[in-house]
Amino acid sequence: MKLEQTETGFTLSLNGRTILDHSDASPAIFVGYGQERMDMYRGNFDIEDYVIERRALSHTEIDGNRVSLSDASGQSPRLILTLVESAIKFEATDPKLNRLWVRIKADDDEHVWGGGEQMSYFDMRGRRFPLWTSEPGVGRDPTSEMTFKANVKDKAGGDYYTTNYPQPTYVSSALYALHVDTTAYSVFDFRQKSFHEIEVWAIPERIELFAAPTFVELVETLSSRFGRQPPLPDWVYNGAIIGLKDGANSFPRLDIMRQAGVEVSALWCEDWVGLRQTSFGSRLFWDWQANETRYPKLRDKIAELRESGIRFLGYVNPYLCIDGPLFEIADKAGYFATDGLGKTALVDFGEFDCGVVDFTNEAAVEWFAEEIIGKNMLDYGLSGWMADFGEYLPIDVHLSNGVDAKLMHNAWPTLWAEVNAKAVASRNKTGDALFFMRAGFTGVQKHCPLLWGGDQSVDFSRHDGLVTVMCGALSSGLLGNAYHHSDIGGYTSLFGNVRTPELLMRWAEMAAFTPVMRSHEGNRPRENVQLDQDPEVLSHFARMTRIYRHLAPYLKSLSVEAVERGLPVQRPLFLHHQDDRQTYTIQDSFLYGADVLVAPVWQAAQEDRTVYLPHGERWVHVWTCESFAGGAEIQIAAPLGKPAVFYRAGCTNETLFAALREI
Repeated sequence: MKLEQTETGFTLSLNGRTILDHSDASPAIFVGYGQERMDMYRGNFDIEDYVIERRALSHTEIDGNRVSLSDASGQSPRLILTLVESAIKFEATDPKLNRLWVRIKADDDEHVWGGGEQMSYFDMRGRRFPLWTSEPGVGRDPTSEMTFKANVKDKAGGDYYTTNYPQPTYVSSALYALHVDTTAYSVFDFRQKSFHEIEVWAIPERIELFAAPTFVELVETLSSRFGRQPPLPDWVYNGAIIGLKDGANSFPRLDIMRQAGVEVSALWCEDWVGLRQTSFGSRLFWDWQANETRYPKLRDKIAELRESGIRFLGYVNPYLCIDGPLFEIADKAGYFATDGLGKTALVDFGEFDCGVVDFTNEAAVEWFAEEIIGKNMLDYGLSGWMADFGEYLPIDVHLSNGVDAKLMHNAWPTLWAEVNAKAVASRNKTGDALFFMRAGFTGVQKHCPLLWGGDQSVDFSRHDGLVTVMCGALSSGLLGNAYHHSDIGGYTSLFGNVRTPELLMRWAEMAAFTPVMRSHEGNRPRENVQLDQDPEVLSHFARMTRIYRHLAPYLKSLSVEAVERGLPVQRPLFLHHQDDRQTYTIQDSFLYGADVLVAPVWQAAQEDRTVYLPHGERWVHVWTCESFAGGAEIQIAAPLGKPAVFYRAGCTNETLFAALREI
């Protein structure tokens, strides 16, 4: 970085590119203070800010690598910037400041990606993105009937920017990346042509900058900064993880699927802890130990599955229901977050109350990692689980570390991931046990071995359906999350919205080209078609699992790249074709590694796909062997069972890919 004084301010450049250009006539840095209103209802938030002061710091004094900013000449500085390597450190000398706005120079034709896991828009340019972990919401489109009904019923509608996993990091098409080191509520505003505005509801510790000559090297750098996942477990490559929550009946149903030719790596029964019935549907009993009434002799069943090469997975989250036996143990030990009166804080999770395990209390961390995940899960025989609900920390609880819960809320998913990783490491099962999370924030990459896309609607909708999973994989993958997957067929079924056989089959086609195939029965299993209820669906799914297993040697090589270089398995087209700017806004197709291009059908009743093939290569259509020159958009047939998939002519694994047409 280079700092240069100007007549009335300064410029800051990175590898010759101007990042900040601050002057009294055109300020780039503003400070102030405000009073926010944050209302939380079951993981959904209604947030607004009343800005009391926003003031440009027009007067600048520079001393070496230190910049003092004040309102005017002769006044004491209110903010001090210090350049340390490739970071800008911030120090507020005015204690009342709790708002910062920074304007980053932008090009008219610049593209930006990242922001954590963004589900609606991969290229963030032209929109404003609040960064706050929450329930994404149902439908995620305020103009839709689905979102309207969800808002009326439960304040649960969401919008294009709501996400389980925000992160104040973006990657620019100008080959640099910017990260804000804060856990506070923040906003990335990319609506202006000449600048990007960063808003933080605190004075952040620093802003970090990264630059590289290629997108690949930039992603490698970011993955090194935030942490890299271990390799995928060897057992994953054997086939799909089958999600069933049917008690003891789950085992014969699994047998039927296997007899139909489904390749299986694991059985995932999130109801291993038992169920309770609510108006939302069947909910799990949030007390994290085996319910052997619902699953008789479960430990023996797990051992039998293991002998046949199939693992068993479960479910856990960082809350304990008040009517379960573990609640009393944690309550007596003081492991829960408290309310304003110093009593255990209780949270309504939809017709049942829970305590919040306080992961800023080291004793609570040790207890949860050892007693619950270690003994009740890993020692019991589980090889993995969904680690759910990291985004739910209430903002009005009191924590052991004394930090305001509003500042801990975004950090909570990372703490939750660390607890899970700690338990796995304690049993020497890192790289073998597989837990997956939907919530995330800065640093979750270091601890969480697998993301999942959250609770999509069981439909083809633009903002909450199948297509959003690809966007989530691409945005999070740029920031060091190498492995991403989703609930095949979606999860949320409300207001009469139910999945169709077509949706289930199209989702499976996409999932065959992702790191992990995993099915889910959804929140209303009896109202939605399941894999084993329709012969056509089951036959189609079995074939997709055979495709997934056939590609295992290639996926293993991508897992090695993830470990050694931090490259994601699912990649935006521009990652390997940065000179082709046509690829910069594509979010409904992806590269599977560097050699395979996948363009899933994501709309109902579609039998073909329009696909852009990057220039500089010849691309071979998997099902017909027809080759196409890159640099053009083509229309290709994509009937059920034959999604639009291409491979690079002459690539190392050409024989492996060509053999797909025989499956």
